[in-house]
Amino acid sequence: MMQAGMFPFDIHNLGASFQRYFEIVPALTDELREQAYRVRHQVYCEELKFEPTRPSGMEIDQYDAQSLHCLIRSLKINRFVGCTRLIRTHTDDPGRPLPFEKVCASSIDRSIVDPQALPRRNMAEVSRLAVISQFRSRRGEHSQPLPVNDQSFGTQSQPRFPYIPLGLYLGTIELARLHGIDTLFVLTEPKLAKHFGKLGVKVTQIGGAIEHRGIRMPSMLRVLDIVDGLNSIMRPLYDAVASEVQAGMDAQRAFA
Repeated sequence: MMQAGMFPFDIHNLGASFQRYFEIVPALTDELREQAYRVRHQVYCEELKFEPTRPSGMEIDQYDAQSLHCLIRSLKINRFVGCTRLIRTHTDDPGRPLPFEKVCASSIDRSIVDPQALPRRNMAEVSRLAVISQFRSRRGEHSQPLPVNDQSFGTQSQPRFPYIPLGLYLGTIELARLHGIDTLFVLTEPKLAKHFGKLGVKVTQIGGAIEHRGIRMPSMLRVLDIVDGLNSIMRPLYDAVASEVQAGMDAQRAFA
């Protein structure tokens, strides 16, 4: 667990600190979803070259129609700088595999969990986490779409807090909770579980590592376990992010 002396700012008020710099926005309208697709295009197509560039300037695939999307805005530059999505199971065919089930078909340890045996409508995959290069400029972050690594928390002499990736993850978790999603799956870097464990976020590895744009391992998160298990340091940040997700949903529905 992190100690209060690790950070030069008020570690017990991460929520207020986050809201000075960033805003989480659920993307429930076509206009906001397009903003997410443009962030993805910048990161995945232009910067990292994981996907081919598109004339539209938007990176879209076949899973977006069944997904919930989330954005993070930098208040300093008034621009969306990151995004993520939750791929839900197909409405008409819940048993249809999610992307991780295809990529990890031979590596999932079904003695830990069998995704096909779960209530399919209550599960989703966290996907397309992306942050533009301006906000992942530290050592070790250039080649990653989302900056969470050994340098993300800084050093003893120069500590820092990874607001953007954690804000996106917490926003995604709250979006899942509000939509009745109990179980999340994600392909993560092997060290992510260690980093999140410091924060009271339990990430369970459910299979062997695979090569997928780097070494990744299939992992599982239980939404309510995360919400209930956050430590006292993370709770104010989660509460701030959750309030923004709810406010964004309320505002967008009011104009629907």
